[in-house]
Amino acid sequence: MLLAEIISVGTELLFGEIVDSNAAFLARELGARGVTLHRKTVLGDNLLRLTDAVQTALDRADLIILGGGLGPTDDDLTREAIAAALNETPTEDAAQLAHLRGLFESRGRAMPEINRKQAWLIPSAEALPNPVGTAPGWFVRTTRGGTPKLLVALPGPPREMQRMWREQVLPRLPMPAAALEHTTIHTQGVGESAVAELLGDLTRQANPSVATYARATGVDVRVAASAPDRDQAAALLHPVRQRVRELLARWTWGEDDQTLAGAAQGALGSLRLGVIEAGSAGMLCTLLADQPGFLDAAVTQDHARLITLGLTPVTLRGAGLVSEAAARELAAGAREHLGADVGLAVVVATTGERAGQAFVAVNVPRPGQEPLERTLHVNWPGDAAQVRERAAVSALSLLRASLSPTPDPHTRTAPAPEQRPEGRTA
Repeated sequence: MLLAEIISVGTELLFGEIVDSNAAFLARELGARGVTLHRKTVLGDNLLRLTDAVQTALDRADLIILGGGLGPTDDDLTREAIAAALNETPTEDAAQLAHLRGLFESRGRAMPEINRKQAWLIPSAEALPNPVGTAPGWFVRTTRGGTPKLLVALPGPPREMQRMWREQVLPRLPMPAAALEHTTIHTQGVGESAVAELLGDLTRQANPSVATYARATGVDVRVAASAPDRDQAAALLHPVRQRVRELLARWTWGEDDQTLAGAAQGALGSLRLGVIEAGSAGMLCTLLADQPGFLDAAVTQDHARLITLGLTPVTLRGAGLVSEAAARELAAGAREHLGADVGLAVVVATTGERAGQAFVAVNVPRPGQEPLERTLHVNWPGDAAQVRERAAVSALSLLRASLSPTPDPHTRTAPAPEQRPEGRTA
């Protein structure tokens, strides 16, 4: 078993000024190859703390991956920290220095002297070429207590890091003789605690493992199995995955890389969708933007404009804009006034006594019958951005369910606050 640890370097990461997407990418890459990741650490640009982190990681991991800190400035300290942790002295590598000079000269510029440190190497390090940046990486082979250890230093920009990882690092790594097979099942309309209760003892077994994750689009359930090879892992995964699918079938909308908007588009088929949004700031349109079935939209809170789109003055005066009746009228209006086959409407209150409430409605044609009208009431507290996002996600879920061959009859009301996804967030 190969044990790995990731150290993300940069004060901007530590303070949350930049999201650490590199560590998430590397974690997925390692997991997919059967490498066991025990820790992820974020550290600022401090030489003593970085050096200590590298030394500690060498005592407990076989593979240490450092991301960031390979730039030319005084606060780029990853090289210095690795050198100090291994008690080795960095020197300029003539070939690396010539390569760096060539990069600048090819752009008609002279290389600043500050960039010379990017040509440093220590005796145990091999330079990793960077075809899309100036910072080469390091691949370090060393030992600790007679045990072989590997350290990999990668540049911070994701485009540079990912290419270096795939082209330079992976071919050099001694990957374990194991395989990991996994499937992520996406659900909507059921809370994380309810999902865990439905899954029961499945979440407490080790291999295959079953874990739940709260996302903006609902609750994800990841089923993963490891074995010496892919066929054995797949065989181990299959019965547990099937059981999870059966238990969560009522709420499942997709798996793995599928998006909720994509699932809704799949349900639409050749039908064209029209959308009317009031109070949701175009959030639903943003989620649908890349879908080919998305025909047209109106995003407005202006009452006069909404009346031209199907909202009746009677409903506006009586039930109000944020109401089931208003959502129904606007969903029908999306078909009539936007020329769509299917109408979808969302009305949201983000301020006042009704803050957190939203109504969603869909209007679907049925040959020889009255259109199918379905509604959803969303009443989840939160700030304006959360309310809008939840309403938009609920609208996509209602659209998909309404167009499914056997629509779920339990979609009139969204889960109450105590049932909504809790705990971890994406």
